Amino acid sequence: MNETENNTKVYIEIVKQLRDMIEKDNLKSGDKIPSERELSERLSAGRSSVREALRALELLGLIETRRGEGTFIRDFRGNHLVKLLSTFILQDEKAKKDVIETKYMIEMDCLRLAAAKSGLGQLKSWAETTAFSDEEFFTRIAALADNHLFYRIWEILKDYYNSLQINEQSAARDDYLKLADSLVLGNEDQILSMYRRLRKLSLS
Repeated sequence: MNETENNTKVYIEIVKQLRDMIEKDNLKSGDKIPSERELSERLSAGRSSVREALRALELLGLIETRRGEGTFIRDFRGNHLVKLLSTFILQDEKAKKDVIETKYMIEMDCLRLAAAKSGLGQLKSWAETTAFSDEEFFTRIAALADNHLFYRIWEILKDYYNSLQINEQSAARDDYLKLADSLVLGNEDQILSMYRRLRKLSLS
């Protein structure tokens, strides 16, 4: 595992723990979250890792820091943040690459979670009988994963991704159907292999 993958796993784990903490404490939009130091102790994570995760979540519009007050959960419904930041941040090629890479990572995590849930037969039947877009297919995957924070992060990343107007070749319908089949079978290696094929990613 290279350093980038390791850092990503740390970030994802912190995001998962933050989500569990928010649910356990019944926090809502506008509520204050614990300080960086408190989160570090509570999540048993290094402060630098917590800081980077909080920065990423703030960039995504999930939280906001108010000087002299602390950090709060945002009401981030709507696309105003996406429209604003895409004008500036996504002019940078590295930022564009990061959006694409992170969207794909979230989708793979959603596929892993969805594979252990019910409703996969309905997904397969829907895919076989419905004309759908890539966005509609992965919206269903994100919903099946049943992780509210992942779902919201994916939605925001999807909007960023769409704002890039990438001219990429569409995947074949058969690739989506095979991915749905692999989810029903529950073989994680096969699921990820089919996802990489659909996204035309390196299989190495």
